[in-house]
Amino acid sequence: MISLEMDMVQYDCPYIDTTREYEVSFLAKQWDFHPVERELETRIMVNGADREELDRGLNALEAHDHMESYQLLRRKGDLALIRSRIDETNAMSVIRDHSGYITGPFRIRDGSEIWHVGFDTERVAEGTLSELERDNDYTIRSRESVDLEDYYDLLQNIDSAKRLVNGCRELSEVERDTLEKAVEGGYFDTPRDATLSSLADEFDVSKMAISKNLRRGQRKILDRVTTAMNDVTE
Repeated sequence: MISLEMDMVQYDCPYIDTTREYEVSFLAKQWDFHPVERELETRIMVNGADREELDRGLNALEAHDHMESYQLLRRKGDLALIRSRIDETNAMSVIRDHSGYITGPFRIRDGSEIWHVGFDTERVAEGTLSELERDNDYTIRSRESVDLEDYYDLLQNIDSAKRLVNGCRELSEVERDTLEKAVEGGYFDTPRDATLSSLADEFDVSKMAISKNLRRGQRKILDRVTTAMNDVTE
């Protein structure tokens, strides 16, 4: 399998058009293609710079010429979850016609979209990329050839990987910043380049506060790591 991460600029995508005009971004994990209508149905998260910008972005998206249906499912502050259908874009058509497949979520902001796309062979991937250049602009951010054993291992252990990601999300901003500074400063090195005192000075808090933040962050991450280690299939 050839796995590509692409920074894609489409000129017929309502989501991309909306991010060019408004300070909103989109993240889609769930989608379904309707071959008869040639439409993509998506449940997609929308994040605005603030509540007002989210309003403007959602209104523009709903009114876009390529938007076939739109439904606001939930909203809280500057976040919203929508269900929408758009016409098949040129890039979507090219990927599908060459038997490509989406392997990860769409992320859209600032006029471009991150795609994770898979192809069965190098030849098919090259033919697809050549055709995509005609009507789209893109940059290959990463390219990886995944052999059968590695792909099988990834699929077997994907739940463990999700647990690790969720562990990172559970960190508070303070815990995350403290752990990052501790690692960057060499607190966990032998011998240590950073100390509780130096970290406390950097954050302008007491050594006790730094120690608590480190312990809390480490506990959250290590709980997830040990669970993942036990779940990993050898």
